[in-house]
Order: sequence, then structure tokens, then C-alpha cells
Amino acid sequence: MTLRVLIVSDRPEYRQLLAHHVTLEWADALPAEYEPATRGRLRAAFTGSAYDVVLLDHDVEEERGLEWLVNLRLRPGFPPIVYFGPTDHAELELRASSAGALRVLPRTDFEHEQLAEALREVVGRQRNVLHEASRAARAPTPPDRFGSVRVRGYRCLQRIAVGGSSSVYLAELPKTGEQRVLKIFRQVPDIVEGGDTFDRFLREYHLVAHLDHPNIARIYDIGVADDHVFLAMEYFPGGDLRQRMGQSLPWREALGFLRQMAGALGALHAVGVLHRDVKPGNVMLREDGSAAFIDFGLARQLGLESDITATGVIFGTPHYMSPEQGHGKPLDERSDLYSLGIVLHELLTGEKPYVAETAMGVIYCHANAPIPSLPPRLGHVQPLLDALLAKDPAERPSAAAEIVALIDELLAGVAA
Repeated sequence: MTLRVLIVSDRPEYRQLLAHHVTLEWADALPAEYEPATRGRLRAAFTGSAYDVVLLDHDVEEERGLEWLVNLRLRPGFPPIVYFGPTDHAELELRASSAGALRVLPRTDFEHEQLAEALREVVGRQRNVLHEASRAARAPTPPDRFGSVRVRGYRCLQRIAVGGSSSVYLAELPKTGEQRVLKIFRQVPDIVEGGDTFDRFLREYHLVAHLDHPNIARIYDIGVADDHVFLAMEYFPGGDLRQRMGQSLPWREALGFLRQMAGALGALHAVGVLHRDVKPGNVMLREDGSAAFIDFGLARQLGLESDITATGVIFGTPHYMSPEQGHGKPLDERSDLYSLGIVLHELLTGEKPYVAETAMGVIYCHANAPIPSLPPRLGHVQPLLDALLAKDPAERPSAAAEIVALIDELLAGVAA
């Protein structure tokens, strides 16, 4: 079975640490994160039914974790809770155990095996429940079931991928035989994140869905099924750009991909949307070789910045983050263009420009390490890379259209 874990902590690095321990033991586990400091209390209607276990940090809302524990354990059917409390605090450990914690572990120096043992207990319980359920009913799986969610009007063909917040399936429209990709989000935004989250989600995706641009994935449907948000979008049998980057690409081919990506970003920026997660894995390839951006799960409308995310919250993939994004500063279109520069370097060399042992090390490099030099044979592309990777946003091109123009000049002015 796939272990579904909700991690509740106000500290991003601690949530990442717990998620690492979980996936170290169960590679296919689905850890989701919740930050009370920015999202507030879980609403009374939240029962945790989408999760098998909750990992609760004592240090939430300024050490009010025990209060959270008591509140959550009073909710009918709430999943088991592993509580992480202060080291050598016997009284609090006793109170947490009395409140119904499955296991109480020291917050800072627990052993991996201690957490693994608690999770194995959860898995054992779930297997018993599943075994009894399978004996009670062995009806065939409905064709419109995607995991635990039924999305009427689509037939499930196969699961493609599982991510931190969603599962992705290949689906078919029974009436026409056309294929679609269904992205089903595991959390219920209205319950987990607050009543206006789903409205924000819809506003953002409707903006993208109404864009008619050849380098933006077509979005066909957005809705809710069994209380889960789903997105139906174009299927790309050619895979993603990562699969073309096992080695460096010829510079003209690399600039061709970059031009398409810049054009797509220009269209997004024109309607007030930043992508914020520009990377090869979010660029898909069609059979005709054209590229298209997908996954706007981190995008947000520029005019709604204060409503959508708190200042200082970091989203994205560290290897492709702009210096300002990595440090939680306000963003504009030039942050996406910086990420485009990282992709350009990787397309041309087959390597990421900044690597380090930790995510924070990579973020530090983006802000402080010098812009990398391309091999001499690619010296004519260096000015474009320098412009995109400027540390100061003010020194980068101000719009994606400028990048398209620079690429056109290079393609027209340099012999192959």
C-alpha cells in the first residue's frame, strides 16, 4: 500500500527532514506538508481521511503542539498521530501519550528506526483494514476510478506519476477515444488551506486555460470529484525535456527550445501569471517536436500576490530558482527569466550551473557564485546567458519578448 502522510510543522526544514525519513523507508510514500504559521488552524470539518498517519511537531504556533494533538484526537476517525516533543521532557511525553499519540519521539534526536517502527505499525493496521474490506466486497473497479477518486466522464488507463501533492493518470474519453492527462490533487483546498483557496486555484487555472498559445499545454477541464480537485489537460506522448538532456544539445536546437519557452512565458506574464517553477521537467514535447509548459501549481496571479502566499515563503525547485526566489523576496517576470537561463545552460552543457550538497547550498550559489562560462565554441551565446543569469533582477531583460528577439538575432547572425 502507498503510505499517505501529513506533516504538520511551522519549520520548512523540519518538515523536509521528516519527509526524508518517511520516503527513506517507503519510496512510494506520499508526504504532504501543512504550515500552521501561514495557513492557520485546520478547520473543524477536516477529519484527515485522506491520510494514514499525521506527524505533528510540538513547535507549532509557538509550542502549542499538545493543544493541537488534543484537538485532532477528538475528531472522529482521525488517523494516528506521531508526536515530536522536546528532548528529555517526561511530563509532556506522558501528556501526549495520554492524549492519544500513537508514539512520542524526541524532536531533535530521534532515531530513524523509531519513526520507521511507528509507521510500520500504521501500515500493519491499514493492511488489516484493507484485508477486511476486500473480503466484504470484491466488485470490479469502476473504469472511472482514479485511485480512490471517481472522475465521471473519463476512463482510467494507467497511473503515470505520483508527486508530493497530486497523482497523475492517463485517461480516455469513452465517447471519442481521445486521451487526456488527469492530475488529481490529494488535499481538499477548501478544508485544508482555508475557504478561499479553491477560488484562487480556479482563478489561476482559468486564466491559463483560456490562453491559446502553442507552447502552453491545453487545459480542457477543471473541477471537483469526490471532494478532490482535478485537472484534465493535453497528453504528451513525447515525454518531457529532461529526456532530451542526457547530453548537451546543438546550440541551435537548444535555442529553439528556449525560444518556445520564452514565448510561452511571455503569454503567461501578459495575463499576470508567473510560473515560478520553470524547469525541464515542466516542459513537455509533442510528437511534432514542439514544446509546451505544464504544471502551473506554483504559479500565481501577480495582482493577488498578498492573497496567495505569505512574504518569505519559498516555492519552486532550488536548482532553477532565481536569487530573489530562493531568499523569499518579492518576484516579478524576471525571476522566471532567470530560471530560463539555468535551463539554457543545462541544454547547452548537459549540466546544472550551480550544485551543492544541500538545497540551501544551491540557493547560496545562485545569489553569490559567478555566472558560469560556456565553452569557447559557445562564446556567441554567452551574452544571452549573462543577461538571463544576472544576480540583480534590474540587470536582466525586463520581458520575455526581449529574450525571443535576442534568440532570433543569434539564430540569424551566426553560421551553424
